[in-house]
Amino acid sequence: MSVETSVIEKPSSSTVRKPAPRYRVLLHNDDFNSMEHVVQTLMKTVAGMTQPQAVNIMMEAHTNGIALVITCALEPAEFYSETLRNHGLTSTIEPDD
Repeated sequence: MSVETSVIEKPSSSTVRKPAPRYRVLLHNDDFNSMEHVVQTLMKTVAGMTQPQAVNIMMEAHTNGIALVITCALEPAEFYSETLRNHGLTSTIEPDD
């Protein structure tokens, strides 16, 4: 006497999640804004940014022409870049490859 058992396969419920693409917010050097204005704007724009971090970013942009402000998802990157521009700074975003 044989007992038939059937195996019911459950569809896989695990979904492979791709991480959201990340973007770099870049600060470009300019000859118009004071270093203090740049530091204060960075601290106001990026929550949790300390004065030493803002000074380092400002000095990197001043020395190298460009500096990385933050890497994040697209929407916050657009917000940060637009806010910096609204304060008279030059900022762009680019994909973080």
